Amino acid sequence: MKTKTWAYGALVVALVGGALVWAFAPRPVEVEVDTVKVGPFEASIEEDARTRLRDRYTVSAPVAGRLARIPLKEGDHVHIGDTLAILSPGLPAMLDDRTRAEHRARLDAAQAQVQRAKARIALAIVSTRKADDEVLRSEQLGMQGFIPPAKLNTDRLAAQAAQEDRRTAELDLQVAQHEAEQARAALMRVREAEAAGGSRPFIVRAPIEGRVLKVIQSSEAMVSLGTPLLEVGDTRSLEIVAECLTTDAIRLRPGGLVHIDRWGGEGVLQGRVRLVEPSAFTKVSALGVEEQRVRVLIDLSGPDARWQGLGDGFRVSVRLVTVALDRAIKVPLAAVFPMPGDQGDMAVFVKDGGRARLTRVKIGDGNGREALVKGGLPAGATVIVYPPATVRDGGRVVARRV
Repeated sequence: MKTKTWAYGALVVALVGGALVWAFAPRPVEVEVDTVKVGPFEASIEEDARTRLRDRYTVSAPVAGRLARIPLKEGDHVHIGDTLAILSPGLPAMLDDRTRAEHRARLDAAQAQVQRAKARIALAIVSTRKADDEVLRSEQLGMQGFIPPAKLNTDRLAAQAAQEDRRTAELDLQVAQHEAEQARAALMRVREAEAAGGSRPFIVRAPIEGRVLKVIQSSEAMVSLGTPLLEVGDTRSLEIVAECLTTDAIRLRPGGLVHIDRWGGEGVLQGRVRLVEPSAFTKVSALGVEEQRVRVLIDLSGPDARWQGLGDGFRVSVRLVTVALDRAIKVPLAAVFPMPGDQGDMAVFVKDGGRARLTRVKIGDGNGREALVKGGLPAGATVIVYPPATVRDGGRVVARRV
């Protein structure tokens, strides 16, 4: 009887002890997990930006006189040579040497601009030929497999940019020639007034085909030489201006891909970096911090019909791509954290069976969601995202059920 009682007591003690051990034993930590994947990767710089016309021109009064009321309104379409304003002689003015010298200087300056525009066209032609030769060479090497497709694509974009620069240079020559004709006509009008007191009106004509952007002086008034009358520009030739931190702009290159969203229409527009301006400026942020920024000029690409609703000065959001890889090992950014006790290195917790293993990794660029893995982590590994503070190296973990 005593032996039986002792056996029951030992069983009870064993059960209580086992229950206590189970109750105080460490439980596996529930964690969220994700997989290290292989696939396309993009890293970009996000900035607010605005649109602007690549070429805008201010039409000024080439002679002093009475300006007739300008009937044009903002948005009106004009062709080359259309009448923009009419100037009539006002009260007779004293035509002295100074007046003649001013008009002659204006003509000389306009002729100098014509020569400058011709020189720019010659330079643009050379750049275009060089870019075309580079494309041809890259195509031949690409067919033989000596260069990657990205190099050929970059050369083609450079050729397109050279063609656009040549078109802009030709447009500048056209405007410069128009200004020279206006200045020459104004000087002749002064000479006519000296000789016979002529009173014929002077017609100010459109230098380019485009739209009226702003009517500066719409009412009839007496205007002096050089008074701005209105602004005209080609709204089909838009560019985007983004102001980036200089530390970010260092990574941008002409021809780089740009995604344009939050522009008011459906989908995402595409663009290419045309130029990173060489001079930076100081800008005070909303938090009162002085920042060094530089303007990045972006050309829109794709059909004009998609972005024809955009105008001058519209706000958009841009993502300037700094890294674009077709195949890369990438890890969720939420799984990466600084290596404990080791400055500069990064680490992740890898779920190995039911244990968490602290693993040192080399991380490259990130895009807010994923980070580029440069070493230390194989594709297909299971990592813990948002690791709780209770996770330890070698500790037991269990994946949380979703």
